[in-house]
Amino acid sequence: MLLATNKVDIDTLDKSRRTPLSYAAEKGHKDVVKLLLATGKADVNCKGDHNQRTPLLWAAVNGHDAVVQLLLATGKVNVDSEDKYDRTPLSWAAANGHEVIVQLLLAISSVNADSKDTNNQTPLSYAAEKGHKDVVKLLLATGKVDVDCK
Repeated sequence: MLLATNKVDIDTLDKSRRTPLSYAAEKGHKDVVKLLLATGKADVNCKGDHNQRTPLLWAAVNGHDAVVQLLLATGKVNVDSEDKYDRTPLSWAAANGHEVIVQLLLAISSVNADSKDTNNQTPLSYAAEKGHKDVVKLLLATGKVDVDCK
């Protein structure tokens, strides 16, 4: 297999400044993500594209919980990585109602459950605005969110 030859730079950026891992995470291709991670050479925190999204951010935005689990299992991902709008994986998962991903991220003790983006919105404010009641409950249960944030 090509990956086994060690002659391939798996973090090569395309014209959109994205890596293969970034695309695989965005599309939820769990087996491809596994292959790329197994090389030990994939940069799990690469922010090459114009939105400055890491593979974890892409997976969280699109609700790919199995990919989020794989990335978290590396122990190398920055769970609070921010895109160009200062949105984190938790912010996107909460806004899009991806309850399983919210649970996975909240299980990481270092995650910032009350991060603010460029619009001064938090994961809680996005979940409430979009009507994701179960996500709101999860965030409130942490005791780490400011319900009166301004």
